[in-house]
Amino acid sequence: MNHDPILIVSGEPNSVFFEILFKTLKKIKIKSPLVLIGSYKLLKFQMNHFNFKYKIKLVDKKNIFHEKIYNNTINLIDVEYKFSNQFQKISINSKNYIDTCFVIALELLNKNFTKKFINGPISKNKYLDKKYPGITEFLAKKTKTKNYAMIIYNEKLSVAPITTHLPLKKITKKITKKLIIEKIKLIHNFYKINLKIKPKIAITGLNPHCESNDKFNEEKKIIIPSIKYLRKNGFDTTGPFSADTLFLKNIRKKFNIIVGMYHDQVLGPMKTIFEYKAINITAGLPFIRISPDHGPNEQMLGKNISNPESLIKAIKFLDY
Repeated sequence: MNHDPILIVSGEPNSVFFEILFKTLKKIKIKSPLVLIGSYKLLKFQMNHFNFKYKIKLVDKKNIFHEKIYNNTINLIDVEYKFSNQFQKISINSKNYIDTCFVIALELLNKNFTKKFINGPISKNKYLDKKYPGITEFLAKKTKTKNYAMIIYNEKLSVAPITTHLPLKKITKKITKKLIIEKIKLIHNFYKINLKIKPKIAITGLNPHCESNDKFNEEKKIIIPSIKYLRKNGFDTTGPFSADTLFLKNIRKKFNIIVGMYHDQVLGPMKTIFEYKAINITAGLPFIRISPDHGPNEQMLGKNISNPESLIKAIKFLDY
């Protein structure tokens, strides 16, 4: 059986991504060919540093549809990156390199080279402009995707925020019935199509204990009507729940996914429970995009102590 390739952008060059990639390739057998977009010199430097040996095949992005892509090989699209053969601190100097990697990836994805995409971590404040608070929003904009959802996925429990990378002071203005309903539909469809299950969805409130003394109560005016509409239309939604108790073991085990109103409301508990055993999925894009659920970890660069579990889960999810 032929397996579509998994396309990987290595991300921030001064990150632990190559280290966790090497550990992943040592630990699991992958059926799908891997096509990596990144610097050959940087890859070889880190392979030597970590004493890792693996086949590399240079491929031409212009002829990639006609080239042989191999398993048990890093099929590499080389992107030039200038460095001094040593580990460096993250800086703005990486921006053009990362830009080029994403441009190549999006070009190949738009041409249906594959529907499987992984990106390594980047430093948001060094790479992204202010109009893109995260790679989730960056990819949505680049693919002209208006409706998308961030899912932090683990097979036992997942979470999704209604609003993503927003300051707290801006959240209340963004939450609407329309947005909640759109996000829940995307999440539901993602589970149905990719996991073949009808998900049981818990929805949090916005305010502590789902209560507010203000004249406008978001639970009563926005969240509860949204849940009623979704239930009436066949979606298995329950709530609103107070986020301070929803993640207790005997409550969370009743659900496939918990949907919160903002980023840290659900991502904080999720990472506390599962640590590196979760992946970041963007639902709604023309392809399945996954990233390991952690940052560049600059302070651990070159030390050979980074945990590869999230990248392992990302590749396993796409290895079909």
